Amino acid sequence: MTQTLDANILVFSSDDSSPFRDRALTCLDGLMTGDAIVHLFWPTVMAYLRVATHPNVFRVPLSIDHALANVKAMVDQPNVRVTGERTDFLSGFDAVVADARPTGNLISDAHLVALMRENGVRTIWTHDRDFRRFSGIVVRDPFA
Repeated sequence: MTQTLDANILVFSSDDSSPFRDRALTCLDGLMTGDAIVHLFWPTVMAYLRVATHPNVFRVPLSIDHALANVKAMVDQPNVRVTGERTDFLSGFDAVVADARPTGNLISDAHLVALMRENGVRTIWTHDRDFRRFSGIVVRDPFA
């Protein structure tokens, strides 16, 4: 089984003030040390870096060095694959758009779903209920 995670799991695990922190850390630890392949998509990494270092989001934002160290620790795990778009990504994205008709903020979710489909990833760990509107994927919420 291959799986991925949304940036909110990473953000909650890095936010000392989040009531979700402990469960996010447990989820993340399970993913990083498990046997299953975890695809870490570049849009997820960049969203995490953007949010975790933003002074209007975190009471005490992470330094870019700290946030990048967190990413590097994940990338160093033997079961983690950092994955991006391939040459034919746009046709896969077009199929996701035709199916779910996303607009606005849902475009970034559609981006991840297209990457999931392109890489044969069926499961995403997220607290974002919007992913449930996309067909062909399994959404797991570690906080439910």
